[in-house]
Parts: sequence; structure tokens; C-alpha cells
Amino acid sequence: VDWNSISPRLEDDADLVKNTTQRIVAKALGAMENYYEYDDFGKPSHTKDGTYPLRANYEEGYNLSLTDDGDVAFRISAAPYKHVKGVLEGSDAHLDLLKTALTGDEWKVSTSETLWRDGEPELHVNIRNTKQTVRDKQDSRMVVGVDVNEDNVALTALSTDGVEDTLVIDFPEIKFERHRYFTMRKRVQNAGKDSMHDTLEGREERFVRDRLHKVSRHIVEWSQQFERSCIVFEDLKEMRDSIDYGTRMNRRLHHLPFRALQFYTSYKASFEGIPTGWINPEYTSQRCPMCGHTERANRNKKRFKCKDCEHQDHSDRGASVNIAV
Repeated sequence: VDWNSISPRLEDDADLVKNTTQRIVAKALGAMENYYEYDDFGKPSHTKDGTYPLRANYEEGYNLSLTDDGDVAFRISAAPYKHVKGVLEGSDAHLDLLKTALTGDEWKVSTSETLWRDGEPELHVNIRNTKQTVRDKQDSRMVVGVDVNEDNVALTALSTDGVEDTLVIDFPEIKFERHRYFTMRKRVQNAGKDSMHDTLEGREERFVRDRLHKVSRHIVEWSQQFERSCIVFEDLKEMRDSIDYGTRMNRRLHHLPFRALQFYTSYKASFEGIPTGWINPEYTSQRCPMCGHTERANRNKKRFKCKDCEHQDHSDRGASVNIAV
């Protein structure tokens, strides 16, 4: 296939804005090159049947803006004189990040892709930093281990000389408010006033999000005091799939904002040029940071006592040391 001759014809014949057509052709060429370089010819290509993603430049093929209600409005103008517009829906964490890029000077919105996933339309937006780059995590002199728990987050700064400093940030109000709003929603449901359910849920999410932003900002500011630091988390993506401790405990654990706090901290750290890393969480809360002995009986709530060397510590602080190690 002579793509050099086909590309100009596609740009001329496609009923799309010209720069949008150029972006789509470039993506198609990249997918073909990747297929020929990495895929086995006897196997199906990763380019599936169906609608191909629509790639567009910001302020050429699509636009974003903030509404008076604080939402993010979109306008996609792929074809000349035709456009689709509406309000973006998504996780609070991603929308907050997008709003930061739309209102700040350092972060800028760039290309996007519109695609279908599991029957639902999605808009994937790229954001780039115009002033600062994130340092390579291999070029770090200090590792900050972060252990996120139900009512606190424990931090440990570790260098080649050992533990430099530790900090435990408590936030019991999140757990308390989660339970309070759950009780209120159940009472409203039992009273047949379902219209108030979404209102209460919205208030709860705003409260939790506000607290998580403050805690994540504290984590990043604390990490900034160390030269060339790298923030490290436990990879908890699969944690919810393995939770099965009964109805009440499952509800509590499924509502814990582990991933949200990690995400907020990660993107705030990237704003400051601080890299982040992820480790396997296996045994981090049961291993003794002094002798390495691992046993479930080492930990009893917030008290850690090693059965082997008898080292004692705050259990979450000890877990943050293991994460950093």
C-alpha cells in the first residue's frame, strides 16, 4: 500500500475538517506500523472492527469550556458546519484535573480522541505541562512510601542512609461522614423520599473530595522538602475484587477512597515535577521493617509488634516503611 499517495486523497475526500482528517490518518498510519512491527501476522490485529477513534486538535476539531455551574462543556466540530455539544460526565478526579488545565497557565489541553467503548461514547483528552517536566523516578535520592488507610495516611521518607522522617496524617472525619450519610440515605429511602437520595449523595461526595484534596496537597508539600524525592504507593487496583468480609465490612471497605487519594496525590506531584511509582502491596502491613519477619499476628489494629525481634511501632507507619523499602 502506497500510503504517501493515499493520505492526500483521504484528506481531500473526507467530509471532515481538514486538520481532523490529518490527525485520523496519522493515527491510522501509526496503528499499521505498530501492527507490522509487533504483531504476528497469523493473529488478529489489535485494530478491531467498528468505528475508528476520531482524533482532533484542541480549538480546531473540538473545544472545552467551563459553565456557570462549574461543569465542563464540550463542542466537537469534526465535519464542516456540523457539531455536537454537551456537558462532560466522568469521575470527579478526572474532571478536577481537566478544570485545572482549563484555568491554569502551566497545564494546557491538547489533542483528544472520541471513541466508543462498551457501547458508550468517551472523550479522551491529553493534557501537557508547558513549563515543567516530571523527573525520571530512577533519578531520585529519596523515596516517600505512602500507606493509605481507612482513617489516615502514613508517610516515610527513606534514603540510602535509612529513614529520614515519618508522618501520619489522620482524617477520621471521612469515615464518620461516610457512615452518617449512609444512615441518612437509608432513612430517606425507607420514608419513600427517593428524590433526596441523589442530593445527599452529592453532598457526601463533595465533602470527601474536599478532604482528599487537602490531604493529597499535604502529602506533596511534605515530600517537596526532600531533594529529588519519588512518591511510592501500593497498587490497589485489584483490592476491591478480593474483598469479602460480610455486608457491613464490605460496604465500608468499598467506600474507602484509596484510589482517589492516590490519583489526587499523583497528579499534584506531577504538577511539581515529582515522579510517582507503584509496588506490589503483598505483606507490607505484616512484615517487620527491622528484621523482615512476616506474620499476620504481628499486627493488632494500630499496634505492630514483631513476634521475632519484638520491634514495636505504629502499624501504619511500619507499613509505609516497607512500601518505601
